[in-house]
Amino acid sequence: MADKKPIVLSGIRSTGHLHLGNYYGALRNFVDMQNDYDCRYFIADYHSLTTQPDPSVLNPNVRSILAEYLAAGMDPDKCTIYIQSDVPETCEFYTLLNMHAYLGELEKTVSFKDKARKQPNNVNAGLLTYPVLMAAYILQHKANFVPVGKDQLQHLEMARNFAQRFNHFYKCDFMVLPEPYKAKGEPIKIPGLDGSGKMGKSEGNCIYINDDDKTVIKKFKKAVTDMTPTEPNSEMNEPIQNLFYFLKLVSTQEIYDQFLAAWNDCSIRYGDLKMQIANDVLKVTAPIRERYEQIYADTDYLNKVAAQGAEKARAEVRKNLNEMREFMGFRKF
Repeated sequence: MADKKPIVLSGIRSTGHLHLGNYYGALRNFVDMQNDYDCRYFIADYHSLTTQPDPSVLNPNVRSILAEYLAAGMDPDKCTIYIQSDVPETCEFYTLLNMHAYLGELEKTVSFKDKARKQPNNVNAGLLTYPVLMAAYILQHKANFVPVGKDQLQHLEMARNFAQRFNHFYKCDFMVLPEPYKAKGEPIKIPGLDGSGKMGKSEGNCIYINDDDKTVIKKFKKAVTDMTPTEPNSEMNEPIQNLFYFLKLVSTQEIYDQFLAAWNDCSIRYGDLKMQIANDVLKVTAPIRERYEQIYADTDYLNKVAAQGAEKARAEVRKNLNEMREFMGFRKF
């Protein structure tokens, strides 16, 4: 009998189209991992509700991300792909897990304090217990590894704390303690085009993987370049570093060296640099966009993938939830 593959779990909130940061930071790894791990990838529509989105955009956003998952190369025959709300057992798991989460630790999370500061008129209970919901969908699958960025490490550590607390209280080893998944090589952090920080939807500085050619070129042309080298080998400021980061990521070493030499001898032309990056980004995104348009239009296929994923996920979660209920004392007479 073959060794059981470790379980990897990850998801992306359904708050709009996926961008280059999502692709290089997550989707590419998702595609690679599905060959070596037992992967569960979901669309986090429950999590998106903390910002109280317009109900009319929730379903289209979920559909878009499912199509983008598939267009990027995620294979439903190799991994489990599902929509979070298609597994209602998560809600009960989350409710039961809340009994082992405490107000003080939830109020201290960095993400809660940041979001409460940014949206003071919408500090809802879902925002407060966001880490418990995140822990629930990790622990309900008994995931061994979770790919997370630095901003989510605290939440993963809280999931481990909840798991240890549960195991200790009920004197069992039911909960698996998840570990952060460490991808090969240096972590990729895609910068925004506004000169600072990372690419993000809320910052409005994204290149989306389904942007058409004209849009991608237009966005790169508008990228901030507020510094011109006045002497050889000048130090680059952050906006220029960001453009060269893009160049190194999507272009060949020869092209990168060519533009770096132009920077160092003060002959660089930003228009040429931006067009080079835009064209090389399109070599990556255009094939994905074409597949996305075909998949998005195929409602039957999307429904089939979602139903297949939900069936597999529910079977596993239902089994683990029943076991959790047993430990907590819920039994038939």
